[in-house]
Amino acid sequence: MRFVLVHGAWHYGELWKPVRDALEAAGHEVHTPTAGGLGVGDRPDVDLRGAAAPIIRYIRETDLKDYVLVGHSWGGYLISRIAIEMPERLRRLVYFAAFVPKHGQALVDEIPPYLRNALELNASERGDGSIVLPFSVWRDGFFGDGTIEHAREIYAALRPQPWRTFTDRADMAGWENVPQKFSFLAPSEDNDLSQGEWGRHPRLSNRLGVFRLTGIRGSHEVLLTHPKRTARAFIEAGRD
Repeated sequence: MRFVLVHGAWHYGELWKPVRDALEAAGHEVHTPTAGGLGVGDRPDVDLRGAAAPIIRYIRETDLKDYVLVGHSWGGYLISRIAIEMPERLRRLVYFAAFVPKHGQALVDEIPPYLRNALELNASERGDGSIVLPFSVWRDGFFGDGTIEHAREIYAALRPQPWRTFTDRADMAGWENVPQKFSFLAPSEDNDLSQGEWGRHPRLSNRLGVFRLTGIRGSHEVLLTHPKRTARAFIEAGRD
């Protein structure tokens, strides 16, 4: 299979390396472009279209076709935009612990009020158009199945997230033209959002209609704590 892996918030393409190595070792082709606003030297004043633009450009310049498009977390907004822009190139969409956008709704509309308030305060305090996560939130909410040493190592490598990509409202016009081949990959210990009413599955996953549900044991950042396990789950979620 050919995979295009789209990272989540605070991440960038290089953080997929352990998963990419495992997929390539299994004989698959893997591409890991970086979203706008999260590349080295990028400015943070980008919206969702600006974040998706470098990935769309990469796919066109590389002339990728018949690929499984995987989006992690916030990356669900990006793969939805990419699918709308070039539906004819897709093989399957995989939402990996991801947001499934609703037309006219921003990411901040999809998260618990306490988290939205905390992010708004962080954006105001930083004042540069970006937001960051406190380590305590990262450790327990995102990285609960990893060691404290590994959590600190990865946290130090994260990049500030463009705030507008969380407040920009999703434009889903054209979604009806996207091939109806969806998977939702749900980590069993995903805790970056509150459980229950705010959990992504089934609240957001059901927006896909008919989809393949694939489970994986691990946290929101299982791609970093258990990359080989994640690679196997991608193969299962991406198969025909």
